[in-house]
Amino acid sequence: MPTNSSPEFQLRWLRACYFFFFAILGVLVPYLGVFFDARGFDAQEIGSLLAILMATRIVAPNLWAMVADRTGMRAGLIKLGAFCAALTFISFFFEGGFWYLAISLTIYTFFWNAILAQLEVITLETLGDNANQYGAIRSWGSVGYIVLVVLTGVSIERLGAEVLPYIGMVLFIGLLICSMPLPSTKAAVLSGSERPKLRLDKSIILFLLSALLLQMSVGPFYGFFVLYLKQVGYSETFAGIMVAFGVLAEIGIFLYASKLIGKYGLRLLLIVSIVLTSVRWLILGYYPDVVIMLIFSQTLHAFTFGLTHAVSIQFIHRHFGIHHRSTGQALYASLSFGVGGALGTWVSGYIWGDGSGAAQVWLFAATCAIASAVAVMFIPDMNGKSQHS
Repeated sequence: MPTNSSPEFQLRWLRACYFFFFAILGVLVPYLGVFFDARGFDAQEIGSLLAILMATRIVAPNLWAMVADRTGMRAGLIKLGAFCAALTFISFFFEGGFWYLAISLTIYTFFWNAILAQLEVITLETLGDNANQYGAIRSWGSVGYIVLVVLTGVSIERLGAEVLPYIGMVLFIGLLICSMPLPSTKAAVLSGSERPKLRLDKSIILFLLSALLLQMSVGPFYGFFVLYLKQVGYSETFAGIMVAFGVLAEIGIFLYASKLIGKYGLRLLLIVSIVLTSVRWLILGYYPDVVIMLIFSQTLHAFTFGLTHAVSIQFIHRHFGIHHRSTGQALYASLSFGVGGALGTWVSGYIWGDGSGAAQVWLFAATCAIASAVAVMFIPDMNGKSQHS
C-alpha cells in the first residue's frame, strides 16, 4: 500500500489535482462568455473580460515561480493558491458591472495561477526518469475537463447561466481538498551565489514566441467557440459535447505522446500539430454548419492542445535546469496562455463586433497558427537534453 511519501501516493493526488484544476477550466473557459452575455455584456466587453482571465497569467505565474524556486515550497503554494482562489471566487455570486467583474477576475486568477506550474514541476520531478509518462498523469485533467464541460452545458441549458458560480465553487473546494495530502517537503534550494544564472538562448526565445503565436490562434476558441456555435444555431448542450469530444481526442494523444516523441522528436511533432491547428480554424470558419466537418475539426484538438502541450512540457524540462524549472513552466504559461491567449481573445472581440465578423475570427486564428509553425522551423536546438543543474 502506497505511503504518504511514496511516489505512487503523490501521483495519485496529483492526478486528482489535475482533474479538478482542468474541470474548473471546463466550466470557465467555454462558458464564461455565455455567463457574461447573460449578464448583459457586449462582445467587446466579453473579449476584454476574458482577456483579463488570460492576462493575469502574464505576471502571476512568474511571481509565484520566483517564490517557488527560492523557497522550494511548491506543494505549499498549490495549497495556498487553491484556498485563496476558492475564497475570492465567492465574488462571482454577486451582480456587478464591468469593472466589478474585471477586478474579481484579476484577484481570483492571481491566486489560481500559483497552481499549474507547480503541479507540472512536482509531477515531472516525482516521475524522475519516467518523465515520458507525464501524458498519462496529465490526461486526468482532460477527463475532468470533459466531464464538467458536458455537465455545465446541460446545466446552463436547463437552469440558466447563473448556475456557473455554484458549479465553479464546488470544484474549487474539490481542488483544495485534493491538494492537502501533497507532501509539504521543500525542494532543494541554493543560495543566490550558488544558483546558476537563467540563460534564455535562441532556442528558448523562438520556442516561447511560437507558443505565444499558437495561443493567440487558440484565443478565439477559448472566448467565442460556444457563442459561435449558438450563432450558427446549435444549443449549449451540443456545444458542450463538441468541446468534450475535442478533449476526448486530446486524452487519446496524451496516452501515446511519449511514444510519438521518442520516435519523431519534438520539432516535427510540433510543426505538424500547429499546421493541423491552422486547418482546424479554417474548417470552423468555412463549414460550421456541416456537423461532420465540425466533428473533424474538434478531433484536431488532439494536436492543437494535446500533442503541442506534451511536446512543450518536454521542451521546458530539457532546456531549463532543475533550479529554474518553476520559472521555465511559468514563462511558458505566462507568455503563451497569458500574453498569447489574452491578445487572441481581445483581438477576436473586436473582429467579432456585433457578430457579423464571426467567420473572420477564424481566419485571424489560422494566420497566427501558421506564423507559430514558421517560428518552430528556426529553433536551432529543439530536442535538447534533460538538465539537472
